[in-house]
Formats: sequence, C-alpha cells, structure tokens
Amino acid sequence: MSLLDNFKDLGLIAQTSQESELRQHLESGQRTVYCGFDPTADSLHIGNLVPLLALRRFQLAGHRPILLVGGATGMIGDPGGRDKERQLQPLELVAQQTESIREQAERYLDFDCGINSAIVVNNIDWTESLSALDFLRDVGKYFSVNSMIQKESVRRRVEDPKQGISYTEFSYMVLQSYDYFVLNQRYNCSIQMGGSDQWGNITAGIDLIRRMSGNHAHAITYPLVTKSDGAKFGKSAGGSIWLDAHLTSPFKFYQFWLNSNDADVIKFLKIFTFLEKEAIDGLESVNKDDPGSRQAHRILAQEMTRLVHGTYGLDAAERITMGLFRNNLADLGESDFQQLALDGLDSTNLQEVPLIDALVKCGLANTPKGDITRGQARKLIQSKSVSVNGFKETDPDRWLRAEEALFRRYFLIQKGKKTHHLVVLD
Repeated sequence: MSLLDNFKDLGLIAQTSQESELRQHLESGQRTVYCGFDPTADSLHIGNLVPLLALRRFQLAGHRPILLVGGATGMIGDPGGRDKERQLQPLELVAQQTESIREQAERYLDFDCGINSAIVVNNIDWTESLSALDFLRDVGKYFSVNSMIQKESVRRRVEDPKQGISYTEFSYMVLQSYDYFVLNQRYNCSIQMGGSDQWGNITAGIDLIRRMSGNHAHAITYPLVTKSDGAKFGKSAGGSIWLDAHLTSPFKFYQFWLNSNDADVIKFLKIFTFLEKEAIDGLESVNKDDPGSRQAHRILAQEMTRLVHGTYGLDAAERITMGLFRNNLADLGESDFQQLALDGLDSTNLQEVPLIDALVKCGLANTPKGDITRGQARKLIQSKSVSVNGFKETDPDRWLRAEEALFRRYFLIQKGKKTHHLVVLD
C-alpha cells in the first residue's frame, strides 16, 4: 500500500492538493514534509499527536520530517477555528512555551537515522530580523486581499459584525505562507501537513512558493478528530488531556483512552497507534462480537500510555487501575497508598475535616456550571454518588477522622464510577 493510500485507510486524509501529482511526487523519491505547532501552552495535548505521529509515519516511509515550532506565529495567533481574537501573550512566555513544546515534540521523531533524520526549526529565526518594510515589499505584494478574505477561517470572522478580525490575525496567513517558502528554499521542503482548518493557509503557501521561486509544493490536511457523540476530542471532565505528566498524570491519561466510546476505539487505534492492520482488524471483530471484553480499549490505553509516558508510566497507570477498580483496597498495604499518590492519582493533604468540606477542597463538588459548592457536595452524598474507602456514604455530616482512615492516614473518595481522589490526613 502506498503511503497516501495508507493515510486514507487510517482516516488521516481530509484534503490534498492535486492528488495524482502528489502521489507521483511521494513515490518518486525521498521528500521533506513539515507541520507547524504554535506554542499556545506549556505542553502539547493529545490532539497534537495526530500531526506528530503523521510526521513519524512519513519518516518510517523514508521521508524527512520537519517539526516547526512557531515562536513567531505563536505571538500572533491563528484565527482558524476561533470565533474571537486570541489574547496575545508576553514574548517571554511564548519563548518559554516554545522551548517546552520543542523538547516534548522531539520524543516522537528520530533525529539520528541518516538522510531522513528529523529537523526542528523555529520560525522566529527568520522573522525577527525581517523589517516591516521588507516584509511588505518582498512578501506582502504577492497576496491579494480579495483572495485572503475568501479563505474560510478569515471569511467567517469578517462576516461576524460582533467580532471581526484584527490586522494582526489577518496577517497570520502571510506569516505561515512565508514559513513554507523559507523551508522550501532551505530544506527543499515540498509538502506541508496540517489540520483541515489550515487548508487556506497551506494553499496560500503553495501559491507564494510558486510566485516567488517557480517551485511546486503540495498540501495534505487531516480531519480534525471528534468523538462519535460530537464532543470535542481531547477533553475530559477535568479539562484538556496533556502530554506533560505533571499536567495529566499517566493514570488519567490511561483512563482517558480506556474510557473511549465503543464507536471511537477502532478509529483511535488506527490514527494514534502503529499496530499492524491485521491486529486492528482483529480487535475490531472482537469489539463487535464481544464489546464487554473491552479488549480494544485496553490495547489502546496501553499503546498510548507507553508511547507518551514510557513503560514506567504504563506500569504506574495499571497499578492504580488494579487498586481502584477491582475493589481490592483491603489487599493494599500502606506503601501501596503512598505509591498511589506518587503514581499520579489526584490527592490532597487535609486535617480531620467534614466529608462535605473534603469534597469541596478536593474539587469534587463541581456543579454542571463548573462551580464548586458545599451544596453540591451535600447533594452528591445524599444521592449516593460518593464512596469512602469502598463503601457508599449517605451521611452528609460524616467526618473524616484518623481512627477511621486506612492506616490512620488515607481516605479514598470515589465520585460516581470513574472519579477517584486520595485524601491524606496531615
């Protein structure tokens, strides 16, 4: 199967520019492909794994990947997929986030494998010394405003009288196009990959390369991943699922994948893992014939946690899962409870306190609107939604006291079926 057909089979193709030419281009020699990541946070999230792993697939097929970190474009903000202006971040913060993301993204590519070794670049390197006049004269003259406002990401904002779009964000397309031109000149990069919301920016880069140098370039976009219920992918009740273990513990990360909807699990196995097609087809059959086995879910959780957090992180996640969900707290020793917090289970140190207050302090008493209140804590207890050390709790006036704690220190609070929190008495 060709690389392009493989991408289609995995559900990684939304659009391509001139597919027949792109196919011939890929099959006639080694190519250089790039994808950009703007530093909007200190960590990448699981949605960023789609392009990261796509670059890895290109590399495994013999092509050279370039990972671009947007130290410059990150200071502007991409209007794509947003209904309002992005808040501009301080230069120092952007620089810090750029370095964090560069270090994180480097884990997923091979930088020492010969002629197709990966490269990391930062677009601040070729933009910070570029004067406004030079940029307008040498680059801006190739862009038609008439054409730019027809791009979906811009048009939607222009047509919204309440929001509009600033010149700052309007210029993002020009900056990203110039990135593509620079990489084409420096590294003979001829393919850019991005999310489907980046189509307008990428094709503008293709046009700029053709006008400034006469070279041909290509575009591939992948569909933005969504869940089968329409919910945004990469979010949980606790917020985004980050790749940084300090922001999303290996246990939480493991649980996110383990709790994938039955309708999503095979799609996720295709997009995010490197399992052979036969293995995924086998898991799909088991998922249809015996969905209760959740074999596909476990394999997905194991593969993804090992990929992002390594074998140690996977072992920690499975150790917590065994302790919490197999109802064998009595089999856990004091060192096991100490390890639960070290392994990444959410924990809070408290003095002896009413259970209601513990739910509030641990952030478990959140209302549908996101508020955390004592009233919501009382409601959870009265509705039998809270367990303490494996037993349902119905008394709103219950205190968490040392004499009732496991090893006189630990209370494992469970809200609903999936949310656990360890209270450690000081």
